[in-house]
Amino acid sequence: MTGNQEKISMKKFWVVGGHYSDCAFKSLEPGTEKVSGPFHDELRARMEWQRLTFRDRCGATERYSILVEPQLAA
Repeated sequence: MTGNQEKISMKKFWVVGGHYSDCAFKSLEPGTEKVSGPFHDELRARMEWQRLTFRDRCGATERYSILVEPQLAA
C-alpha cells in the first residue's frame, strides 16, 4: 500500500427503501421511494430504520435498509 491512498475519515449513514411491487423486493413502486439522512452515527440511522420499518405494522411489501457512505479524506 502506498502513502497516497485515501483514508476514510467519517461515515454517513442513509436509510433507503419504500413499497415494493411484490415480496421478491425487485422493484420499488414509483412514488413510494424514501431516503432519510444523512446520519453521522449508526445509532441514529438504526432508530430511523426502526421507525420506518415498524410504523405501519411491518407491511409485507415494505422494506428499508441502512447504507453507509464513507467520506474520503483529501
